[in-house]
Amino acid sequence: MNGIKNLSKTDPEITYWIKKEAKRQKEGLEMIPSENYVSPAVLEAMGSILTNKYSEGYPHKRYYGGNDNIDEIETIAQKRAKKLFKVEHVNVQPYSGSPANLAVYLAVCQPGDTIMGLDLTHGGHLTHGWKVSATGIFYKSIQYHVVNSDGKIDFVELRKLARNYKPKLIWVGATAYVYQFPFKELSDIAAECGAYLAADIAHVAGLVIAGAHPSPAKYAHIITTTTHKTLRGPRGAMIMVTKKGIVKDAELPDKIDRSIFPGLQGGPHDHTTAAIAVALKEASRVSFKKYGKQIVKNAKMLAKELIRYGFKLVGNGTENHMNLLDLTPFFGPGGGFFAQYALETAGITVNKNTIPGEPSSPFYPSGIRIGTPALTTRGFKEKEMKKVAFWMKEALEAVKEYKLPQNKEDRKAYLDKFKKKVHANKKLLKIKNEVKKFASKYPIFAG
Repeated sequence: MNGIKNLSKTDPEITYWIKKEAKRQKEGLEMIPSENYVSPAVLEAMGSILTNKYSEGYPHKRYYGGNDNIDEIETIAQKRAKKLFKVEHVNVQPYSGSPANLAVYLAVCQPGDTIMGLDLTHGGHLTHGWKVSATGIFYKSIQYHVVNSDGKIDFVELRKLARNYKPKLIWVGATAYVYQFPFKELSDIAAECGAYLAADIAHVAGLVIAGAHPSPAKYAHIITTTTHKTLRGPRGAMIMVTKKGIVKDAELPDKIDRSIFPGLQGGPHDHTTAAIAVALKEASRVSFKKYGKQIVKNAKMLAKELIRYGFKLVGNGTENHMNLLDLTPFFGPGGGFFAQYALETAGITVNKNTIPGEPSSPFYPSGIRIGTPALTTRGFKEKEMKKVAFWMKEALEAVKEYKLPQNKEDRKAYLDKFKKKVHANKKLLKIKNEVKKFASKYPIFAG
């Protein structure tokens, strides 16, 4: 409270918007799969005096003085991650997930080398070789895909591509994949062509710790993850090297460390490192294991209810923390935009997302991605998810007459008109009021 009080005096304008955002989070339902709430302890570490320190280098190998305390904090974070994920080496300094992934390329590839990752429009990540990313510009990227009918990775295509192109690096991981990641199958394919296998578990790291998702530690050479999402920590990242990775390349831990510093970054964000350490301690508790398993239970209940209401889900359900709704039967191509906007007006935050075989475009996609980590943190269980599914159904039905104009020149005027009508939609405003009353009964952090 003292911090907010000081901030309100120093910069009332920023204070105003922070309070507005706090109100939005408390009164609404956060259902973006990559979002969560940190604990007060993590928040305290993030706002600590550690932000004042500069610590280029690694524990006991710094380029600045006065780092004895920082060395201890970073070492604690490393040890906790090694124990939880059962890996041999951990780097906790990446500023975010994308720099962490780029560091993997720097460690094991040369510019122009062939790499493979899941196509972005099929649920993959930008840094797994998508054409507009540096990873698709500086490396020869071969993208594999999912089968349109069920959203599962097309292993027939993947094996063929791997044999033909012999990539140096293969990624397994995604941002919109409703199944458990097939680490063993990708490991076998990587072994066939001599590639490094990197598992990006940013979305499911917390589920892995909780035992609600298989671990890649036995199969991948390298593991990357963000530290927010299901791990419920600050916005940072980690790169881990497994025993399998060291067997393949004994110098891999050093290569990873050098690729972060001095390869990509300067001094680490020590306040974030401390917050990561706190989050990892919280994740070691029995309560966290229950939390991770409840995330999946909630996602499955949400899927069951939405299917009962007649919605089409990619994969007809989920095996993890997210569902991907195919809204083409509802809105036609490009309906994700209408769904996201209508739901946000009703107090439910989701994100528009492409679906396998996307008939529209990434900016006007035909689906929405919905997740349960944040609601589970607030204490939601299956009973509450039924209520959420009902509100979602009601909100989407309120705007089902809208269709994205195929003529791009007509879109702006049409969408402006849509937004105005949505803001005045009595059904959506009624749902928003119901959501506000309901959500206010659940604290932002109940874990």
